[in-house]
Amino acid sequence: MVLVKRVLDQRPGFMGARRLGPESFLHESVQNLYPKGGGHDRNMSEASEFRHLVRISGRDLDGGKKLIVALSDLRGVGYNFANVITNRLGLSPRIRLGTLTEDQVKQIEEAIQSTSRSALPKWYYNRRNDPETGEAKQLLGSDLDFIQKNDIEEEKNIQSWKGIRHGLGLKVRGQRTRTTGRKGRTVGVRKATLVAAAKEAASKKEEK
Repeated sequence: MVLVKRVLDQRPGFMGARRLGPESFLHESVQNLYPKGGGHDRNMSEASEFRHLVRISGRDLDGGKKLIVALSDLRGVGYNFANVITNRLGLSPRIRLGTLTEDQVKQIEEAIQSTSRSALPKWYYNRRNDPETGEAKQLLGSDLDFIQKNDIEEEKNIQSWKGIRHGLGLKVRGQRTRTTGRKGRTVGVRKATLVAAAKEAASKKEEK
């Protein structure tokens, strides 16, 4: 009973407990948020250095997003690749991109563009065994679009099966085309037109 009474006495607003006014409650909250030892000044300096736009690989990224999500906005960088890069550099994927320093941003940019520094397996990159160099690369932005367009043109020139399908504007990877991918002149068939044509043909036969 004595233990229960002590617990109840410590509850805020209970009889016998110390009541806090709004000023004292705010003061204690600020002290808990900014402990002694310069924590308040440090947080204020970090907040002043926050950048709303961070430029990486020629594109402005939203500094308010988490690091792994912001890196995924780069064309050619997926969620898994961004997660691996952040782990390799020892950065938390949950911090905001705008809180990073210039050196950290440069490290991220170099790790994405340079395959030798990141030291990842080949299957992590989107350009494996390049026909010209034989290396594994991570293509970004306009470079990815340019290489993809050149690969399609090369398939068309050598008249491979993929190139023929690309030239005809059809699906390339073995998908069904009976009900999907219907485009061009014969998109659909109007039933009323067929019925009218059949009636006209039948009437001509009767007249003969």
